[in-house]
Amino acid sequence: MSAALEARVRAFCEAYALQLPILMAPMAGACPPALSAAVATAGGMGACGALLMGPEEIAGWAAQVRSASNGAFQMNLWIPDPAPVRDAAQEAALRGFLGGWGPEVPAEAGDPKGQDFEAQCAAMLAAGPAVISSIMGVYPPEFVARMKAAGIRWFATVTTVAEALEAEAAGADVIVAQGMEAGGHRGAFEAGEAARRLVGLFALLPAVADAVKLPVVATGGIADARGVAAALMLGASAVQIGTGLLRTPEAGIAPAWADGLARARPEDTLATRAYSGRLGRALRAGFAEAAEAGPEAAPYPVQRGLTGPMRAQAAKDGRLEAMQAWAGQAAGLARAEPAGEVVTRLWEEARALLGLV
Repeated sequence: MSAALEARVRAFCEAYALQLPILMAPMAGACPPALSAAVATAGGMGACGALLMGPEEIAGWAAQVRSASNGAFQMNLWIPDPAPVRDAAQEAALRGFLGGWGPEVPAEAGDPKGQDFEAQCAAMLAAGPAVISSIMGVYPPEFVARMKAAGIRWFATVTTVAEALEAEAAGADVIVAQGMEAGGHRGAFEAGEAARRLVGLFALLPAVADAVKLPVVATGGIADARGVAAALMLGASAVQIGTGLLRTPEAGIAPAWADGLARARPEDTLATRAYSGRLGRALRAGFAEAAEAGPEAAPYPVQRGLTGPMRAQAAKDGRLEAMQAWAGQAAGLARAEPAGEVVTRLWEEARALLGLV
């Protein structure tokens, strides 16, 4: 390992009280306190994807993690999109299509029922994590000022160099460069441009590292020590892992989803708007494939509401074909081991690859 690389990683770990440069991705709906506590106890950083949580749930999550670990964690929110433009005829066609994959979809299913963003922001500040992160844009200046006044650092997720420069100018402390390989939702600032700006991590990471003066965290398609080492060689100060932790017992995802991840090759995932209306990478299952030829997806969160009955029934039945099974392109490298063992092993093996032992 070069002296510069080693110094970069050490400085990041010291700044965030970490023993190893591995962060858990803040996966909304898949970040139980036990998983974050395990990653944090092992010396990494836990995470909470708070998109679907109300203020009391945010406070409760933080309290549970702190009761199980004294390690660091981040809390994350989406930057809200403008109100969606509704199309009654399109939604009717979607309800008919979705009814073939699950229960009948009531007309009101598409009505947005999101959380209060300002109340969520206030709850995150009150929870006092080491880090608050963002996706889908940048936080308003007044919230950035409140974070900084509280001593909380802001990690901004970006998918292009232009977004990285925008986040740096807005006051971010760290840039999280998300390659197109990542599972779950794309962090694109403009929803309509997400599919046209799919940049792989190997191209994105060095370009972002060269463009900004901030530390960069790499995420997307990293699930083994080779990926960790490569990301650090390309300019990252740390890595963030999502799909690579989903088969751990602490994640507690549906067995059908976990089994699907274990079998997946990189080409067995696809980027689709079919589940939520926002572009996200999932396993190439029956519904996602059929949706490519079906009615055009409604915008987020209308599409998410419309697919809710199908997703709920599929999860109950363990039916992967209609399940929302987010997956990065490196899903097949994920292991069914305790989360603490996963992150410890990844760093030990990466150190060896980098010549640190």
